[in-house]
Amino acid sequence: MSMLSDKNKNALGGLALAQTASDFSIIQDPDCAGVLCQARISSHILAWLASLDPACLPKARVILRPDRVHSALVQICGMSQMPVCAERDAFIAHAQQLSDAFMHIMKAPYLRLRFDVISHNACSRFHIDALTARLICTYRGTGTQYGLANAARDPETIHTVPTGAAIVLRGKRWPSKAKLDLVHRSPPIQGTGQTRLVLVLDSIADLDEGV
Repeated sequence: MSMLSDKNKNALGGLALAQTASDFSIIQDPDCAGVLCQARISSHILAWLASLDPACLPKARVILRPDRVHSALVQICGMSQMPVCAERDAFIAHAQQLSDAFMHIMKAPYLRLRFDVISHNACSRFHIDALTARLICTYRGTGTQYGLANAARDPETIHTVPTGAAIVLRGKRWPSKAKLDLVHRSPPIQGTGQTRLVLVLDSIADLDEGV
């Protein structure tokens, strides 16, 4: 039985709305294929990130225990030469908050944390990830695009996650399947001149899975 309330339902079937990251547990509802968090990081931080030289944006791909996320974020930002300031602290705190909320519902021993800096068309086909669940938050540039699966074609209606908002999506390895398939892709940005900064979080049950 679905426990989604009307206030949690999105016009797009299978996608639920969360007021904050602490509401990501809605993803466990049998009729839920994804959860979009309506709370976003502040516009001030987004403007600061947009002003940075792309060379200073964090790039990383690490697998770690959830209790090591904060120290890893500090190290990653330091290695990227991201300016040390209150805005960087707020950025780290937001990524930490998303990690904590995601791992609270996934309850896996490991987390794969990835920062991608993208200035081309990456993963531009609509798809469902071959994993249990994934959190995506675009901090700079156009957000992830999503819609309902439509045979071999792109979704009839394509939606875009707001920059600074996080979305959690079920993958093919989720124990049960929602009634409607929610597919997603990176937005096509080739030739636009924009540089995206994307945080991706995956739960990892064992280290072999993360390879």
